[in-house]
Amino acid sequence: MLVVDEESDGQRLDNWLMRHLKGAPKTLIYRIIRSGEVRVNKGRASADTRVATGDQVRVPPLRLAVKPPADVGGVAGGPLAPARQFPVLYEDDGLLAIDKPAGVAVHGGSGISHGVIEQLRQARPGAPMLELVHRLDRETSGVLMVAKKRSALTRLQEQFRQRETGKTYLTLVPGQWPSRQKVIDMPLQRYLVPNGQGEGERRVRVVGKDDPDGQRAITLVRVARLVGSFSLLEVTIKTGRTHQIRVHLSSLGYPIVGDDKYGNFERNREWHKAGLQRMFLHAWRLQFIHPQTLRPVNLESPLPPELQAFLDHVQPPPPPL
Repeated sequence: MLVVDEESDGQRLDNWLMRHLKGAPKTLIYRIIRSGEVRVNKGRASADTRVATGDQVRVPPLRLAVKPPADVGGVAGGPLAPARQFPVLYEDDGLLAIDKPAGVAVHGGSGISHGVIEQLRQARPGAPMLELVHRLDRETSGVLMVAKKRSALTRLQEQFRQRETGKTYLTLVPGQWPSRQKVIDMPLQRYLVPNGQGEGERRVRVVGKDDPDGQRAITLVRVARLVGSFSLLEVTIKTGRTHQIRVHLSSLGYPIVGDDKYGNFERNREWHKAGLQRMFLHAWRLQFIHPQTLRPVNLESPLPPELQAFLDHVQPPPPPL
């Protein structure tokens, strides 16, 4: 029988078990949860159950294979995550905000052996705790916040759930965005791609407001400036739905430049030849209330060089005077 300590209060059951069952593959942990072999206070629980201080968690006897050192630190017995530090935007004793590059998943899973959080843990072996506060898509760069204390994690995640944070992205779309279109309020629905190319992949689409499976999604859009025949947008999300910005913009006829799921594939090839090797979506600004000082914090990540280079390509800066 395991007892939940104060520092683990509010953590998801699956994440809590991964921390306490060292060496157990994720597949095993999810299997024993689904089968009801894991009991919280003598009752069945799901993977997303939030444990609380003092909860009694019963775990069945597990026979774990002893892994060689090279296997420790990966996902489900995969290779060791390489230690990697990322540019730090902010850090104190409870929080760490980094500048995540595009092309790196925030965590391992679904065929990815490791992500940002696993690499950070390898690079900071003395840290008692490092947990993601929120997530970014693999191809999205920018501000990513990590908690170093359980209390900071739970308070910040509550801010995200209550929509008390401000998450603003910079993105580029072809054409001139209509200035009157400042609020997009369209429900979204997740689905799996049927037969054909991309079969089985998770996608998202806009559905009607009366669709029982739709989730309300609100996106605020402001034109930062026109860049040649493109619009550079500041996009703030009031809800954190999967692929929300990408689907909302594409559904209105303004797909994000370089988006390989919801974009203009013919034009993407042209932009690829022009040097853009990724989607033009960057988590630029994150605003929140510090969980300890209760003061507002405003973090910003500068536009990455590869995105700035593409802007300069489509609209070269004026020559110096």
